[in-house]
Amino acid sequence: MTSLPPVTPARAACYACANEARFDDLPPRELVAHDAHWRVAHSFTSALPGWLVLLPRRHVTAVHELSDTEAATLGGWQVGASRALRAVTGCAKTYVAQFAEADGFAHVHFHVVPRATELPAARRGPGVFELLHRPKRERVTAAQADEIALALRAHL
Repeated sequence: MTSLPPVTPARAACYACANEARFDDLPPRELVAHDAHWRVAHSFTSALPGWLVLLPRRHVTAVHELSDTEAATLGGWQVGASRALRAVTGCAKTYVAQFAEADGFAHVHFHVVPRATELPAARRGPGVFELLHRPKRERVTAAQADEIALALRAHL
């Protein structure tokens, strides 16, 4: 059983914290990999297979609020996720971005996005975010995300 901080109003309205509260029941797509400080999940609104989200396991709303330990291990998770994506998807590179501004998603999270070799030029760089929040019919399905998550686990 994972020890969690108390549920506060901020945590109750936070998607990441709501999932952390049900840690032991998360499907593979929500628990690709983890340690005491970080959890890796597959995006649930992306049309791009392998779009990962790296989240601190406690409620943090700004990068400067990360603990020294969280900060010290952040780079390892970003590089590890990038290497795993390269191994599983064959992507040419990965993008890493952090905003945490959307309602319900103010919890700090880092997007680790595989950039396929064949990705159209208009979708490269910041244009890749056009593949996030796509209509449901275009999104990676839960089953596909679980399959990718399990393949990534072997590399993380």
